[in-house]
Amino acid sequence: MLAPVLDPHALAGHLAGHHFIDGRLTPAASTATFPVENPATRAIIGHAAAGDAADVARAVEAAARAQRLWAAVAPRERGRIVAECGRRLLAHVEELARLTALETGKALRTESRGEASVLADVFTYYGGLGGELKGETIPFRPDVLAFTLREPVGVVGAILPWNAPLLLMALKICAAIVAGNAVVVKSAEEAPFGVLRVAELLGEILPPGILNILSGDGPGCGAPLAAHPGVAKLTFTGSVETGRIVAHVAAEKLVPVTLELGGKSPMIVLDDADLPRAIAGAVAGMRFTRQGQSCTAASRMLVHRSLHDAFVEGLIAAVNAMKMGDPLDEATDIGTIISPAQFERVQRYIALGRAAAGATGHACSALPTDPRLANGYYVQPVIFTGLANDHRLCREEIFGPVTCVLPFDEYEEAIALANDTDFGLAATIWTQNLQRAIDAVHRLQAGFVQVNQNLVVQPTLAYGGYKQSGIGKEASLGAMLDHFTHAKTVLINRA
Repeated sequence: MLAPVLDPHALAGHLAGHHFIDGRLTPAASTATFPVENPATRAIIGHAAAGDAADVARAVEAAARAQRLWAAVAPRERGRIVAECGRRLLAHVEELARLTALETGKALRTESRGEASVLADVFTYYGGLGGELKGETIPFRPDVLAFTLREPVGVVGAILPWNAPLLLMALKICAAIVAGNAVVVKSAEEAPFGVLRVAELLGEILPPGILNILSGDGPGCGAPLAAHPGVAKLTFTGSVETGRIVAHVAAEKLVPVTLELGGKSPMIVLDDADLPRAIAGAVAGMRFTRQGQSCTAASRMLVHRSLHDAFVEGLIAAVNAMKMGDPLDEATDIGTIISPAQFERVQRYIALGRAAAGATGHACSALPTDPRLANGYYVQPVIFTGLANDHRLCREEIFGPVTCVLPFDEYEEAIALANDTDFGLAATIWTQNLQRAIDAVHRLQAGFVQVNQNLVVQPTLAYGGYKQSGIGKEASLGAMLDHFTHAKTVLINRA
């Protein structure tokens, strides 16, 4: 049994240069690699295997071979094995948290440790759903037994983002595996090592070939995975632009696809809201501890004019109290942006907001003073006021610690502003008026709506958006049944 490795640099070195295919760590077919940075220092922590079509072919072949046997295992037994995976991961939470903090720049205490814990919880949750892979009996005719069966789709191709790699991998693979499928995962180039370590740990429990992990870039590795004829289902989390490409490939192959593509989530604060609670909810909802790198980030805060100034003042004070620093330091609240490309993107948006007439950008917290971190991808959170809802900062997903606070006067105006977006992933409303809360829940065009709270994704709750935010759902029993099984209708007449 593999023992926890608490030195993330040593762990990255151990995993460097490898995929996980057919139950073991293996180099890329070409032996090519690419560097992976620590975004807090820009130091190279290791070189990941650069996957290509040959690696995809090996992984899909292994998955297809394993899946045929796995599908014949009793569903509750599959669930028992997946639950055992959860217990194994629980013993490795700290090592996975430290490795995630190192490669993503997310603070250990406020982000990475929680994500590693939820990773184990997702496996435990889905492990209990093996017995729920049920069909239905249908009252068709008295002389015919009519029912449906739930059968696995086959080999699932899963393409991950870098912002929450452990959590999003778990949501994709657990549902797929319990349902009787095998999975080939393409990790994010920026964060390949954490998910690779998970596969290595689970390789001691899962049959070889059920879970395979490839690293590489989109054109070289992701594209051949999506296009491979042996992949019967695609699930992708990332940008709208790449999501369209994945959807096009799925359409050409006529295979099902799940897309989670981000958002521009509104947070509505009505005039009767509990202001201190709403401010705390804004800090959590904007995911400042994740540097705003979250699909559900509350990047448009619509606040009643009577509360606007006090809300902004309180939000600035709360974020100013947070500490930016080394992601592996227990004292750090806020870590770093993931990469140079994303760092530059966020800086461009901040400059664009500062250049807007009448806008004010309130920079919060303070950049770290440790000279070791001087070159890291640190960005101060910025709270913008004075922007209109048609400004680019209010329309486009920035994926950084930047939010816009917009005042409104009437409830109907708030609902209209909230829905005036191309996205529809998440929304929250803060009020003590139950009637208005229920009305807003029905009228907000978003797939994940909360009242007086701003929780992150939960494994028990279906998660997915409207409009440009994607297609399909993740998490929950329903999502497993709808997106990782085929429903077969059966009619049996009497002999």
